[in-house]
Amino acid sequence: MANNQLGVLNALDAAKTQWYHFTAIVIAGMGFFTDAYDLFGISLITKLLGRIYYTNENHPKPGTLPPNVAAAVNGTAFVGTLAGQLFFGWLGDKLGRKRVYGLTLMLMVVCSIASGLSFGKSPAGVMTTLCFFRFWLGFGIGGDYPLSATIMSEYANKKTRGAFIAAVFAMQGFGILTGGIVALIVSASFDHAYKAPPYSVNRKDSTAPEADYIWRIILMFGAVPALLTYYWRMKMPETARYTALVARNAKQAASDMSKVLQVELEAEEEKVETASSSNSFGLFTKEFARRHGLHLLGTSVCWFLLDIAYYSNNLFQKDIFTAIGWLPKAETMNAIHEVYRVAASQSLIALCGTIPGYWFTVALIDYIGRFTIQLMGFFFMTVFMFALAIPYHHWLSNNAGFLIMYSLTFFFANFGPNATTFVVPAEIFPARLRSTCHGISAAAGKLGAIVGALGFLYAAQSTNPAETDQGYPPGIGVKNTLLVLGSINCLGIFFTLLVPESKGKSLEELTGENEEADGNDKQQASSTQTLPV
Repeated sequence: MANNQLGVLNALDAAKTQWYHFTAIVIAGMGFFTDAYDLFGISLITKLLGRIYYTNENHPKPGTLPPNVAAAVNGTAFVGTLAGQLFFGWLGDKLGRKRVYGLTLMLMVVCSIASGLSFGKSPAGVMTTLCFFRFWLGFGIGGDYPLSATIMSEYANKKTRGAFIAAVFAMQGFGILTGGIVALIVSASFDHAYKAPPYSVNRKDSTAPEADYIWRIILMFGAVPALLTYYWRMKMPETARYTALVARNAKQAASDMSKVLQVELEAEEEKVETASSSNSFGLFTKEFARRHGLHLLGTSVCWFLLDIAYYSNNLFQKDIFTAIGWLPKAETMNAIHEVYRVAASQSLIALCGTIPGYWFTVALIDYIGRFTIQLMGFFFMTVFMFALAIPYHHWLSNNAGFLIMYSLTFFFANFGPNATTFVVPAEIFPARLRSTCHGISAAAGKLGAIVGALGFLYAAQSTNPAETDQGYPPGIGVKNTLLVLGSINCLGIFFTLLVPESKGKSLEELTGENEEADGNDKQQASSTQTLPV
């Protein structure tokens, strides 16, 4: 380690796991709980929206969202998230992590409630209002990615830093599961209270008027967990690394961390000046490109590729389940019961595949490393996607086998690149650019999510024009779509080679932020090599 490491940063790196670590995980993690609930919750209600607002009673099948409306409803939150990741990532480095942390949460609270109150005199009016609020909901969610990751990274000790950051991200799994459970409870309650026949029996009465409340309640519930943690976010002090290395206030950093760690720490102003003078290059400089250009390319492309496959699978589980016959055909159910069946299937996948994968990462990331987990995850996602696609017609008569294999793709996504693409960008870039670079990497991921969400919407349509959803052109079918997604996962294996291993090193070792100027270049080259050590 460099001989002028700040005492306050040494203390954070060497600190034993304490109560404040768990407090930070919960405070940051509840933001991600809300993020997942809001982003993935839309998939629970899109079929219901189609029935309520776009059913033509002369058609033998219940209504579905028209292609352009489905694309907007699924995609606007991702566009907002992408913009929020870039904007709040940059703002977090300019103003400090804490100063903008509460703003993102309040934006999520307000827009979750507003989404459920979407109004309009026509279906187009309701959908336009919904998309408007979901864009700004996504904007707030986007800010949570770089800020939560950076805050947890800068609070953690170096021994268990990976597990702490991964634990924050793992709250996504509980958010997805909670979305399913809320939808199950609400739909079961309404189904019991308002009996309705299947669409094939009575087209007009199969959608009870009260069903319009269901999707609104599900969306508005997303405000609850975010609201509960707002006070505690405001109580968190600014991270010592930002205060000392970016704001250059060693005294304040020592004071803040003395309270957190409950030890006396000395302010070391002269070391702050040394660190600042030896590392002052910006994002758009040759020096940044030389030191971190390949790293930023690796983290961004890996996240982009991962999210194409991950969000395709997550958002359109219901369509895959219908294609293999696990979900009954829409016309054999009423509108409310269909919500119940979709929620039950997605909750089962979350419980069996998604959540365990996250927590395997938390348990093992600081032992086997980020690089190994990401490489292994992309490899097995490729294997299981191809295993689903190549004998696809076999799985049509073996639903249980398909679901096991499908769950394993989620398991290795989360015990793999879905977690590590979040962790690594929070560790390998300098403090003054950390939030910005994480935001850029995350925004690349959301661009992949947009490609996946819109691409799958059209690609997974049947090749037979008679079997496509209403208003959609023929696609390449689920089998060929799974083959494409498997190939995309395979590309992720190769781009992982650009991502450095950060296990067991302090953030300053990785970035060289407090190395003395005369030895900076030599030490930097050895501490940020591309391949794992």
